[in-house]
Amino acid sequence: MSYTVAIVGRPNVGKSTLYNRLVGKREALVDDAPGLTRDRREGEASLGGLAFMAIDTAGLEEADPDTVEAKMLAQSERAIADADLVLFLIDARAGVTPLDRHFAALMRRSGRPLAVIANKCEGKGGEAGLLEAFDLGLGEAIPVSAHHGEGISDLYDVIAAHAPSEEDGAEEDADPRLRLAIVGRPNVGKSTLVNRLVGEERVITGPEPGVTRDAISIDWEYEGRAIALFDTAGLRRRARIDDRMEKLSASDAIRAVRFAHTVILMIDATEIEPNTGSLHKQDLIIAGRVIDEGRALVVAANKWDAVEDRARVRARIEESLEDSLGQARGVPMVLITALDGTGVAKLMAAVLTVDERWNRRLPTAALNRWLADMIERHPPPIAKGRRLRLRYVTQVNTRPPSFALFVSRPVELPGAYRRYLVNGLREAFGLDGVPIRLMMRKGKNPYADQ
Repeated sequence: MSYTVAIVGRPNVGKSTLYNRLVGKREALVDDAPGLTRDRREGEASLGGLAFMAIDTAGLEEADPDTVEAKMLAQSERAIADADLVLFLIDARAGVTPLDRHFAALMRRSGRPLAVIANKCEGKGGEAGLLEAFDLGLGEAIPVSAHHGEGISDLYDVIAAHAPSEEDGAEEDADPRLRLAIVGRPNVGKSTLVNRLVGEERVITGPEPGVTRDAISIDWEYEGRAIALFDTAGLRRRARIDDRMEKLSASDAIRAVRFAHTVILMIDATEIEPNTGSLHKQDLIIAGRVIDEGRALVVAANKWDAVEDRARVRARIEESLEDSLGQARGVPMVLITALDGTGVAKLMAAVLTVDERWNRRLPTAALNRWLADMIERHPPPIAKGRRLRLRYVTQVNTRPPSFALFVSRPVELPGAYRRYLVNGLREAFGLDGVPIRLMMRKGKNPYADQ
């Protein structure tokens, strides 16, 4: 999808609300507080059958160099330069402000196709602001209410007028992209890794925690593989999430995990004590959440260049993962320094490997040979005077690998024996690092009489 529409304007004029309206779901965080969006966000949008890529941007505001606000402005300026059409939003209820006028001049200098959108025009409260918009010298303003969906038909006319004359419109049956999310506690280097992967300052970074506030989706390609890359806000313990923006950010990161195929959990290796340390409890909670959602997992131990007793620290990390992630044993752990790119190629190799495992489908004949061998090595237990019978196994789904096991009395099969089978599947078929679903079904081989 090559046609892009960027939504820009000063803070708190409703850019993210309009973006959500165009993409048809709540992707961007929305709140009354200004400045919630910090990085540009891209999403596939459609309006009246017209398909395009919408770009939500941080609020335009002047700032001193080297500040987060200055980086936000640079991100917005880059989105303007990349866009086929720019929607310049103003708040009609507030009227045209000096900041609106300042950035209207920036819009004119950009030379990009432009439309002025007067948002919050529901009722009569926005009439004065709509008239003032003419003074910007950017043409007639389109009155809309992004929150209530008013004026969207007029907005469609504007976007359609700038769209390419011929659009294929055909969509693929399935999205071929690998959806990759990067998660972790605040300030472990997630955004630095994203920028290193894509080769540009795509998201804002800084030494202070919490710079990233919402999950940012980036279309990227690695060694010929199309990837949708998600940078997320740092996840903290629920008791620590007091600020309203942080609550929104945490829920946004969780949605990114649910939308992802494979997840990179970033940890700060410098926080691990070489003799007594283990992974931070919150790191393990995040890893458990990823596994519970059925996603493939890779652990990236960042800031490895600053670790002194590397052998001991590595052993501590591996022990923590082995002890705490029994439901997805063998999770790959890669040592990286995101700032200079050390280990990043190995990290991506691990991502592609676990993604292949997560999508793997196993032959039914091989599964039942495996089952027979597992039963011979360790027969199922006797329950209520009769031995349980394991009759047949088949794979019912991928992403994650999911299997149905037909058992004479499923509810009586002990959890320990189920874990024995799951670990056997992982070992026999090379499914390290991905969750395995094993469902019990009552009955005999359903295909025995066919």
